Amino acid sequence: MTARPAHGVGRRRAVAALASLPLAVAADPAAFSHSGRVTPGAAPASTLYIAGDSTAAQKYTDAAPETGWGMALPFFLHNHRQRVANHAVNGRSSKSFVDEGRLAVILETIGPGDRLLIQFAHNDEKSGDPTRYTEPWSTYQEYLKQYVDGARSRGARPVLATAVERRKFDADGTALPTHGDYPAAMRALAEAEGVPLLDVQALSLALWQKLGVEETKAYFNWTATEQDNTHFNPPGAIAVARLVAAELLHRTVLAPRDVRRLDAPIPDSWITWPEGP
Repeated sequence: MTARPAHGVGRRRAVAALASLPLAVAADPAAFSHSGRVTPGAAPASTLYIAGDSTAAQKYTDAAPETGWGMALPFFLHNHRQRVANHAVNGRSSKSFVDEGRLAVILETIGPGDRLLIQFAHNDEKSGDPTRYTEPWSTYQEYLKQYVDGARSRGARPVLATAVERRKFDADGTALPTHGDYPAAMRALAEAEGVPLLDVQALSLALWQKLGVEETKAYFNWTATEQDNTHFNPPGAIAVARLVAAELLHRTVLAPRDVRRLDAPIPDSWITWPEGP
């Protein structure tokens, strides 16, 4: 399927390149020791790129305490082995991310030895918005395949991640899935294309069930003025990033030498929100 460039795609590519790539270096908490000093060592061996939506995206001071899990992922990786370049953006679907030229920005810099982690569904589900909506068993898979093919064409390794679950419980306290057929469609594509799959949807649903109705509130962006059951606060972002890192290891996308702190507590204070771009 050929991507249809949106109006002004050249400018968006330039903005994305300036906003995402430097931030991935500057905001990489794994580059610092507990004292805040930069850890000495050689340049990172490879980069893990994230293509996704608001659940993974970098947040800025005006959004705090909302936190994307991509902000916490570097805590679990050895920065001298694996750098993170977080290109996830609020409100994007697998379709709009491509149509706005954001995948093209990644493909301009990704290379052999790098990984492209792909997580979409939240906004693909919005059937009333033709700029974002995809159908699970057709256009969703077709757009995802563009990411897979694009990464492989650059010698990089694509990795599919089912969408992290929202906080939703029934009257009996059972955590409910909210993504319809999208996770199943991604699982089928991963199997057909031989792509590693991180089943974040299933893992996060199990975690929300374990925590329960009340305790999960402490993981989502619940404030005095907002009850947000989709986006995370620092504890939630750290918990989901831990799931992602463990799955990257379990699926042999990363080696044991690439990861750290999988069972260690991570202070909420390690999360910071830079000024907006």
